[in-house]
Amino acid sequence: MKPYSLLPLLLLAACAAPGARGPAVSAGSVSVPYASTGLEAVIGQDAAGLTRLFGQPDADVREGQARKLQFASAICVLDAYLYPKNNAAPRVTYLDARQPDGTPIDRASCAAALTRRGGGR
Repeated sequence: MKPYSLLPLLLLAACAAPGARGPAVSAGSVSVPYASTGLEAVIGQDAAGLTRLFGQPDADVREGQARKLQFASAICVLDAYLYPKNNAAPRVTYLDARQPDGTPIDRASCAAALTRRGGGR
């Protein structure tokens, strides 16, 4: 048998070696897309609270009992989704953020930028 013919078998054995571990991942490279850190002032707000934070919404979309308020600036667009619970006024339960070109952006950074936009613009 030629020595190079064993190479595929050796590579396959290395992939299935017991106790083999994948590459190390540093804590800084792990992304948690739906973390609420930095969003404490937004999650749970009603529509009036959002208006106090960001000014008048740029869009107000209602579908059944659900409501989406959209706030936009030159930096980002924030969609706040409000849903009622137990016959109470709808409150923010989810947020989505993106740059004006559609590229994702951190939700907390977008909320902070919108808060500084001077009450709406």
